[in-house]
Amino acid sequence: MSKHTKTALSVNLNKVALVRNTRHLGIPSVTRAATLCLEAGAAGITVHPRPDERHIRAGDVHDLAALLKAWPDREFNIEGNPFHNLMDFVRQVRPHQVTFVPDSEGQFTSDHGWTFPQDAERLKPLIDEAKALGARVSLFMDPIPEAMAAAKAVGADRVELYTETYASAYGTPNQTEVLSAFKATAEAALRAGLGINAGHDLNRDNLHTFLSTVPGVQEVSIGHALIADALEMGYAETVRAYNACMPA
Repeated sequence: MSKHTKTALSVNLNKVALVRNTRHLGIPSVTRAATLCLEAGAAGITVHPRPDERHIRAGDVHDLAALLKAWPDREFNIEGNPFHNLMDFVRQVRPHQVTFVPDSEGQFTSDHGWTFPQDAERLKPLIDEAKALGARVSLFMDPIPEAMAAAKAVGADRVELYTETYASAYGTPNQTEVLSAFKATAEAALRAGLGINAGHDLNRDNLHTFLSTVPGVQEVSIGHALIADALEMGYAETVRAYNACMPA
């Protein structure tokens, strides 16, 4: 992990791959996008390879793993459902971090976190395996303070707070109430000894408020909004703009 005093930005490249996959020309290049983002100061790269390869493909995961070897102070985070195709990638490329996400195979996008105690028994052996392979394990979780101790008990190193509800409430009368749930959840995670990541629908408008209110967020993973901004601003300027949103 690079020595960041601010929250680390991991750029999710799924949408770059989605555009590439609409033709057979290999453009835009996922590895070129990663390189430009890293050169501009991104702390890491995230991919979420789904079983149907509708965006990130197996070859992309291996190409990015090879690329990240030239950036030893940056991180490679692979997201996905450990009961689908995720664990094969963890075994093959040994990412710095693996984020377990409970999505279904055909799901449009991730839309909920793990549930405890229901998911604990089946998650534990896979968490143990991923950690034995040298990966930090993060669990995708809804903002439920009571669930944080259970996530720690099952062996997670971090949680990734699913921030869609915050993004939807941003700028509305519900914003304060929704943010308070994330703040309480983060405080519970810290008490439990968990690290904290966050992601989903974060953007240049809502990111600073979230990070200024929710304590201890070590990393945000941002894809859709960041890549949309990059279409207008370019990768480098976009990464710098998102890093500028991080409170000191």
